Amino acid sequence: MRVLSLAGITLLALLGCSASSNAVATNEAEAAQGRSRAADAASVHAAPTPEGTRPFQTAVVADFQAPWAMTFLPDRRMLVTEKAGQLLLVGADGRQRVQVAGVPPVDSEGQGGLMDVVLHPQFASNGQVYLSASQRGPGGKGVVLMRGRLVEAGGAARLDGLATIFRATPFIEDSGHYSGRIAFSPDGQHLFFTNGERQQFEPAQDKRATLGKVLRLTPDGRPAPGNPLAAQGFHPAIWSYGHRNLLGIAFDGAGNLWQQEMGPRHGDELNLVLPGRNYGYPRVSNGDHYDGRNSPDHKAGDGYEAPKVWWNPAISPAGLMIYSGSLFPQWRGSAFIGAMNEPGVVRVPLNGTSAGQPQFWDIDGARIREVEQGPDGAIYLLEDGRRSSQGRLLRLTPSR
Repeated sequence: MRVLSLAGITLLALLGCSASSNAVATNEAEAAQGRSRAADAASVHAAPTPEGTRPFQTAVVADFQAPWAMTFLPDRRMLVTEKAGQLLLVGADGRQRVQVAGVPPVDSEGQGGLMDVVLHPQFASNGQVYLSASQRGPGGKGVVLMRGRLVEAGGAARLDGLATIFRATPFIEDSGHYSGRIAFSPDGQHLFFTNGERQQFEPAQDKRATLGKVLRLTPDGRPAPGNPLAAQGFHPAIWSYGHRNLLGIAFDGAGNLWQQEMGPRHGDELNLVLPGRNYGYPRVSNGDHYDGRNSPDHKAGDGYEAPKVWWNPAISPAGLMIYSGSLFPQWRGSAFIGAMNEPGVVRVPLNGTSAGQPQFWDIDGARIREVEQGPDGAIYLLEDGRRSSQGRLLRLTPSR
């Protein structure tokens, strides 16, 4: 019998149990090597729930070209980004849409494009919208943070005064792992921004680079005063480091910051983000390098912050939402994560700073790029729009 620990919850799985029967799975090569895993995290591979037992029904709201992210306006309309560089203002019913003018060209090669879109906490009074995107600049390419004011007139929409307020450093000649997720702190005083390590490994541990980091900024894009590592010679914007490709970040109702990231070959993670902590990449990871080299696993006392949950095989997580609505009261406080490698959506129950057993649903074979909670309490999913996913916006409501 195999015993694994998931943030303090013991899971027992029969060695003969398969991944398709709600098992805790491990990679066959890892099992052959006999390597142990960290005591405070578990490799979780939740089995798809049969369609007939889904606790929700799905409805198609709209269809897009490779959408990346979305956010809701106070009047229930939506802003949706598309990878190629379009920002769309979409009606609540998905039928009306206007392309928002004023968005500069982006570099959409590889994993690049127009990425996240988030409203300022006082959007209703100031109209400010934040975007992230990959762009070319001195040294190559990098992720940037932009801010502008949404203006509508005569059936048209534009972003006035859109300006870049932060650039990742350094820019490099590569087209992967930009990350670019944005989240405001509950008090609205700080903006958290993720910078991927750009498939370069060591920048995640480099004190001066912003790559492979969670950053804490002021709303105007400056490094926030009091960041925990500035006095140690780190870039003054850094909040935590040792990350890989951070494609989801969100606060829970208690003010805890959660983040999910793609591991190397397997080892995808859900992390509780704590100030000044080193999350280990590339020095430790519960996955391995794509060229077959072993990466030391997280283990107690190694000086690195271990994930609360990790997955092997990989799910390729994208998007992160922590549910607080009324349509699914049984899921309040749960994290929802899009999955692209094994297409679907994952729910992870959270309890304070601990995480429970994940639950996975296949969403008709679609890669899910984004998960958002709507003003109506419904759960909205954006399909990735590639590898047979159509790029649709789906609305999940309780089954009748």
